[in-house]
Amino acid sequence: MEKSILIISTLDTKEEETTYLSERIQALGLKPVLMDIAMRGSGSSKADITPAQVATAGESSLDEIHSLSDREKITAIMLKGAKLIEMKLFEDGKIDGAIAIGGSTGSLMATEIMQSLPFGVPKLMVSCTASIPGLSTRYIRTSDMVLFHSVIEIFGLTDILRNVLDRAACALAGMVQGAISSPRPSKGKAIAMTMLGPCEECATEVRLALEKKGYQVIGLTATGVGDRAMEEMVSQGFFQGVIDLTPGGVGEHLFGFMRDAGPHRLESAGEMGIPQVISTCSVNHMTPSKSKYKPEYHERRKYNLDRFRTWLRLSPDELIQVADVFAEKVNRSKGPVKFVIPLKGWSSVDIPGNPTYDPEEDRIFIEELGRRLKPEIEIIEVNANLEDPEFAKAIVKAALGIF
Repeated sequence: MEKSILIISTLDTKEEETTYLSERIQALGLKPVLMDIAMRGSGSSKADITPAQVATAGESSLDEIHSLSDREKITAIMLKGAKLIEMKLFEDGKIDGAIAIGGSTGSLMATEIMQSLPFGVPKLMVSCTASIPGLSTRYIRTSDMVLFHSVIEIFGLTDILRNVLDRAACALAGMVQGAISSPRPSKGKAIAMTMLGPCEECATEVRLALEKKGYQVIGLTATGVGDRAMEEMVSQGFFQGVIDLTPGGVGEHLFGFMRDAGPHRLESAGEMGIPQVISTCSVNHMTPSKSKYKPEYHERRKYNLDRFRTWLRLSPDELIQVADVFAEKVNRSKGPVKFVIPLKGWSSVDIPGNPTYDPEEDRIFIEELGRRLKPEIEIIEVNANLEDPEFAKAIVKAALGIF
């Protein structure tokens, strides 16, 4: 069957360039479906999906949009409409991938639209602003989008821009038409596992043990983005279980630190009713941006992971606050949950001799969590460091008991 590609662009400023991209995609054996998201577009757009249709899907109209001076409100209307149209096309099997071209505003809008497409659906953004500090992370966020830096402005159909658009079209065609395996597991249950460098040995032992039992274990780096992505993928049905070795993003969000994993961290598995094994790597530490240190942070016990990253020890009161949030979230779970907590340090850096090592204070978190959790949620305490082999065995045993 002929594969279809959604092309997202603004024809009021980039009609010539978009038309060329559409023709190249068609020449590669794909069917282009052009969506025009021009906020000042007209009803006479040559696109398959016009700005008027996008505005209508966003519960507005071109006339209303043209009467507004609030650019943020106009953008919100067009984004809402474009996302709804895109997802309807995808759910109806009418598009197999997406590509967009744009500058700063066009890239911000187009990438937010494409972020709605699930993991595994090819999506590519051709942007002349891809290398601007801070923008690339906003363009990609938690999606598996390919960001193609055009280097030059998408401004006039020059030979150099033709080369850029040719390569972009061929790249997307390869992803759509090539022999690409499905991201859904073909055999065995897929288990999501959060991890960081300071718990990598434990994560590896757990993965190898579960693989021997026929499971597929998919690691996600819990730096704020990876664990946000995990929550989204759990909601999309990618996983049948979660081993949350590194749920520190819960506290990071509570206090607004660098590994903030968002307001819905530690919620998706519970909502989906899939089993969870939860541990505590990095939960007793925090990573505030050094440019936003409070004066008292300089007095905290700390551990320098490297010259860029410093972990500060949470205070007893902060440990209680984090435990309360953990319990509030996990108590809503519709599926089985087990906590497995080490008593001799919560990571490879949390060991005797390091300034932040404090098992007695860690007990504050454990005891508060125990008081708040529902009786059916078990806390398994292991007299080992999180990176010790016996702790990995305890994680595996707990997982096999509920997976």
